[in-house]
Amino acid sequence: MYKIFIVEDDRTIADSIVEQLKVWQYEGYVVRDFSNVLQECTDYKPDLILMDIGLPYYDGYYWCSEIRKISDVPIIFISSMSENMNVLMAINMGGDDFVAKPFDMQILIAKIQALLRRTYDYHGDSEVIEHHGLRLNIATNEAVYMDQSIDLTKNEYRILLELIQSKGKIVSREKLMNALWKTDVYIDENTLTVNINRLRKKLESYGIKDFIETKVGVGYIVL
Repeated sequence: MYKIFIVEDDRTIADSIVEQLKVWQYEGYVVRDFSNVLQECTDYKPDLILMDIGLPYYDGYYWCSEIRKISDVPIIFISSMSENMNVLMAINMGGDDFVAKPFDMQILIAKIQALLRRTYDYHGDSEVIEHHGLRLNIATNEAVYMDQSIDLTKNEYRILLELIQSKGKIVSREKLMNALWKTDVYIDENTLTVNINRLRKKLESYGIKDFIETKVGVGYIVL
C-alpha cells in the first residue's frame, strides 16, 4: 500500500483526501504539527507528498525545500494560489506537479497515480474501473463498493464488466451471452436472465439499487 503524506491545514479537505485515498487502497496521513513537518515526514517515510502552500508557521515552499535536502520523494502542490508565479515557484522549489483548488478529487487521484507510475513503475490501479462508487479490478476480478468486497461469481463479474465498460450504451443479450459462454453449444437465453436477476439482488444487498436497467427486447444498460 502506497503511503501519502498530506500537508494541508484545512481539515475538511485533508479528511476528504484521506477518505478518497482509502477507496483507491492508498494510505493517507495528515500532518499534526505544522511547526514540525520535516520530522513527521521523516518518521512517516511517505511514497508521495501532497503539499499546500499557505500553512501555519512556514509555507509549503519552505517545507518543500527542506524535504528536498534529504529526499527525492515526489511532491504534488495543492493550492488555491494558482497564479503562474506560484505554479512556477512550486516547481522550482522541487515540486513535481501542481493541482489548483478547488479540485475534482478524481483529477487529484489521477495525478497521484501518474506520478507513482513515473516514480515507481507502478501499474496496479490503472486496471481499475469505477462507476457510481462500484469498482472492478480487472487484474484480480474483484468488485468493491464502499470499502466492502462483493462476492461475485465469475459470470456475475463478467456481466458487470461488460456493462460498465459500455456504460451509457445498451449491451445486447447476444453480446453478454457471447462474453459469458464463448462456445458453439446452445445456451438457453433464460440462463442469462437468471444470472442478471441474481446479480441485481446481490448488488441490492450491498445498497446498490437500480444499477442495471433492462431495455425490453434489446438488452441491458448502466447509466
